[in-house]
Amino acid sequence: MYKVLKRFFDILCSLLALIVLSPILLPVIVLLKLTGEHEVFYFQKRVGYKNKEFLIWKFATMLKNSPNMGSGDVTTRNDPRVTKMGSFLRMSKLNELPQLINILIGDMSFVGPRPLMKAGFDRYSDEMKEKVYRVKPGLTGIGSIVFRDEELIITQSSLPPHECYRQVILPYKGAVEVWYQQHFSFYTDFMILFLTAWQIISPKSELVYKVFPSLPPRSF
Repeated sequence: MYKVLKRFFDILCSLLALIVLSPILLPVIVLLKLTGEHEVFYFQKRVGYKNKEFLIWKFATMLKNSPNMGSGDVTTRNDPRVTKMGSFLRMSKLNELPQLINILIGDMSFVGPRPLMKAGFDRYSDEMKEKVYRVKPGLTGIGSIVFRDEELIITQSSLPPHECYRQVILPYKGAVEVWYQQHFSFYTDFMILFLTAWQIISPKSELVYKVFPSLPPRSF
């Protein structure tokens, strides 16, 4: 029943969100078409429900050849591969809004584990791979809240970007996503949505650890 109701919520709210946010989405589409490399959307393969790959929708924020430049698939703060418009979209998280289409067609949900690229997913242990995507990936999730400023964590780390991601970020990201699998409910999803909105107002807030005191202890 929970999954049926959640899917109904996803369809209804993604449709409403696309309509309500159209005054924001349409100007962004026009500005992207007129600036940078004149690309509006960026499609990337991600791992999703039951470990099957799908194409995720995002607004284009980086140079077309960015995967073959600099730090590759890891993005740092003030990354030179990010366009000027893209920098604003990434900081405000507006670049994620096209994923409302992924939700509408059933690839994703509003709340769930964030979908990883296969390269990142393959770094998980076999046990972790079996657990993380037992539910659909989400537009937001506990990992999105904890790692809202992942780029800053990578930039400030003494480790090289890829090593920071592999040794620091990925293990904890996996741990909190498994925590979600063990605690998902309407209450958990509602609080994650609330905390996502709250972090827009207070980006450095640690409220998530007060709302969910059973989260794994943080090591960074």
